Amino acid sequence: MTKILWKSLLASFAVLGTTQVDAQSAVAKETTPDQTQNISPDRNSAATSKDRNVKKVTTQTDNQQDKGFDTPQHQLLLTSPKFVHQDAQFSPHTQERISQDRKIAQVTSVSQLSDVQPTDWAFGALQSLVERYGCIAGYPNSTYRGNRPLTRYEFAAGLNACLDRVNELIATKTANLVTKEDLATLQRLQSEFTAELATLRGRVDTLEARNAELEANQFSTTTKLEGEVVLGLTDVFSGNDDNNTTLGARVRLDLLSSFTGEDELKIRIATNNIVNPEIDTQEGRLAFASEDGDGSTDALIETVFYGFSLGDSTRIGVYANGSDADDITDTVNILDGDGGEGALSAFGTRNPIYSQLEDGAGLVVRQDLGKSLELSLAYLANSANNPSDDNGLFNGPYGALAQLTFKPSDKLTLGLTYINSYNRELETGSNRANPQSFLSDSLGVDVPFSSNSYGAQLSWKLSDKFVLGGWAGYTNARNLSTAEGTVDRGNVDIWNWAVTLALPDLGKQGNLAGIIVGMEPKVTSSSINEIEEDEDTSYHIEAFYEYRVTDNIAITPGVIWLTKPDHNNDNDDVVIGAVRTTFSF
Repeated sequence: MTKILWKSLLASFAVLGTTQVDAQSAVAKETTPDQTQNISPDRNSAATSKDRNVKKVTTQTDNQQDKGFDTPQHQLLLTSPKFVHQDAQFSPHTQERISQDRKIAQVTSVSQLSDVQPTDWAFGALQSLVERYGCIAGYPNSTYRGNRPLTRYEFAAGLNACLDRVNELIATKTANLVTKEDLATLQRLQSEFTAELATLRGRVDTLEARNAELEANQFSTTTKLEGEVVLGLTDVFSGNDDNNTTLGARVRLDLLSSFTGEDELKIRIATNNIVNPEIDTQEGRLAFASEDGDGSTDALIETVFYGFSLGDSTRIGVYANGSDADDITDTVNILDGDGGEGALSAFGTRNPIYSQLEDGAGLVVRQDLGKSLELSLAYLANSANNPSDDNGLFNGPYGALAQLTFKPSDKLTLGLTYINSYNRELETGSNRANPQSFLSDSLGVDVPFSSNSYGAQLSWKLSDKFVLGGWAGYTNARNLSTAEGTVDRGNVDIWNWAVTLALPDLGKQGNLAGIIVGMEPKVTSSSINEIEEDEDTSYHIEAFYEYRVTDNIAITPGVIWLTKPDHNNDNDDVVIGAVRTTFSF
């Protein structure tokens, strides 16, 4: 072997640390050690929003990193021809990504590497490997990054790749490119690194075996499972306390599938036996309690949703059942954790007008109108599957949403909301603020209501540790029937408001402290004789601290203080205590 090849090998392998060398093109690509492969491609992208309509579903492969095998060369092996079988059942997205990783343009001249200069001490060695043997390629940005140290395993992998290149040149009978001296030197190097090469090949074989086992036993190539378990310990400490201490659980299992990498099918199986405290008002309802309140542990298919993108700026969602407001639009509240995280109460989670969109079936459209403005439209019916009279997709209870969300910066978000609904209620506040239920309970009559609701929501991130927010909501509800003269025709005006303070990462990364002060829905005026206005004012004061034990376990103690419940000065204050433990997986 000529002296220049010997010097080339010794010098060039010292700067080979992050350069991918394979038997065909010796392509280099920068990765990170914790990068994983996706079977298919992407609770709040901003501080105030959890846009989960069209998430990209990913499944991680085995990413164990043995000692000495956690370098970028590890990633080289995962995408090398030896590892990726021709018949491997990867998704089109994964195959495309691997293909792109292996198609970086080959460097034909050392001058193409922008950070390599003729004055570099290893310039001659690098020039020989590039222009004589074709063993080297640069990063996609045309750099070489030769100052990075390399391990013996990386050296062994690079040497093995150059040996393959030499064998290829011999096989193609390229004259005089490889001499006997070259082969002798390479054989000595191969002998010196026999142990490392054997270890390297053994680990690749192990990875291949593990990959084959995963492919043979995986649940699905398109679906992954996510789960959440919420344990709720609650009690009422003052007021007309006829409640005992309770412990219940809410379990949600989500099957998330993607077929194109740009869509999502979500099927949620859920059960919930947590019951709200009985305090003779709709105030103080818990965000993680069962809406039915029957304490049943029966599991059911709570949500069926399919979302996809139309271009870069339009997202479409179709609910067969189980719609949830924070999946439909940005509720503009960092404390909105849908019961599993964030606020403990339903009122503290989001503006009560959004409850008119819950548990429906229908269509959702989210359209970006530039970088800082989004339009959300939705129509959701609550008895869409029922063909009987006064039911179905268009004749039964429904909620229709139009919202503009303005986000001029990462620190400020503003939402302006309009909701038209039929036979939908706010589900929090005083009993009179839920007029259909109030007339049913007090007079035993079923009176249909139509309502128009307006909301303004604000979230202002003053700093990374301090987020101020709040909202105001107004609802005008009118009855559409007199129930054969039992009820007068008229309107009810209902107001609610809140101010929120969030302290992210308080005490530890991932923690969240929150304070909510506001007025739950209150009837401020009524022209229906059977529904009087709420003359007094009750305040909702809530504080909680979400402590993250691990990435998958959080414990949240908190209190909810209701002054003069049901907006009635004759009622004693009520304090509700809760400890919520959330397991996510």
